[in-house]
Amino acid sequence: MHDPLSEAEGCELLSRLFRDSGLAIRRNVTFNEFGVKFRIDGWDAKSRVGFEFLSSEAADHDDLTLGEFKRLMAAQQRGDLAIFIVDEVEQLTAAGLMAAAREFLDDVAARRPRRRGVSRRRVTRPAVRKKATSARPNTRRKQR
Repeated sequence: MHDPLSEAEGCELLSRLFRDSGLAIRRNVTFNEFGVKFRIDGWDAKSRVGFEFLSSEAADHDDLTLGEFKRLMAAQQRGDLAIFIVDEVEQLTAAGLMAAAREFLDDVAARRPRRRGVSRRRVTRPAVRKKATSARPNTRRKQR
């Protein structure tokens, strides 16, 4: 049997995984949106993706009330953010946590609209305007 993961170990694993996925995760920052204020374990404010590991070890079960949790989940359903929440009630191994987090990140990536490629080459010449053409076809006939 595997030993359960501590919050510190879990947050370290999640930080590495989220950063490896291209997110700029900052640790232990204040989240204050949608009427919910708490110290989130990991957050990328630009991408609006993060994680929270709830445990009695850190005494943070009281950080989120049921009402606050519901507000966060409603915001997530609208696509305003994506927060991976781990509750120690489900004792996870490192492998189990990583598998669940990868699935979460895959879902986040699938829901995001794809950005069109932006050319980095800069055009230095001014744009050329085309002459305006009439939308009406030429109806005049040649006279003989």
